[in-house]
Amino acid sequence: MTPSPGPQSGTPYSTVPPADDGSYLHPEKRAILWVLRAITYLIYAYLIFVQIILALGFILLLLGANPSSGFVEWWYRNLDRVMEPFRGIFTPIELGTTQGNEVESIFETSVLFAMIIYAIVAIAVSAFASWLGKRMHRLDVEDRAYHERMAYERQAYLDRVSAERVANTNAQTVAQATAQQPTTPAATPPPAAPPQQPPAPPTG
Repeated sequence: MTPSPGPQSGTPYSTVPPADDGSYLHPEKRAILWVLRAITYLIYAYLIFVQIILALGFILLLLGANPSSGFVEWWYRNLDRVMEPFRGIFTPIELGTTQGNEVESIFETSVLFAMIIYAIVAIAVSAFASWLGKRMHRLDVEDRAYHERMAYERQAYLDRVSAERVANTNAQTVAQATAQQPTTPAATPPPAAPPQQPPAPPTG
């Protein structure tokens, strides 16, 4: 596990701080968020594909597309799959046959209802993906601040050690220079002058 930095308490390191290995603070959380984000994007992509199937299927039914056409038949099969939970909710509205191929033009209200439901689910999934993105961004900010703090603390420690070495070197140089200076003997004071005899008094 990556050690937590010590300078938050203001106490300097007594030993060299560990080198920053670039690891994450919360690798387990990051892994879980990445997996959830990938699954969320897959679900969102599927919902977008479903919306396309519903929209085009609604248009084909409304225009009375020929179901014997290969493309229309394939599209209707996909439409039946995504419409399975909503089949029979509303009665289709027949608008009459189209010109040229005697196919009923149908206004399928169940398809519109399914589009609304799938759109609501897609919005919810998109909001969840946005929330996951914010959580990932928060972890990135915490990791960046952690690595910057580790680099600052390591550099501060190295600067302090370098300053202490320079101070010790200067102190040793001054001590050696003082020890190499010759000692001058102390000056002896001159001998004291003998005391003068007072002059003899004159005789009468």
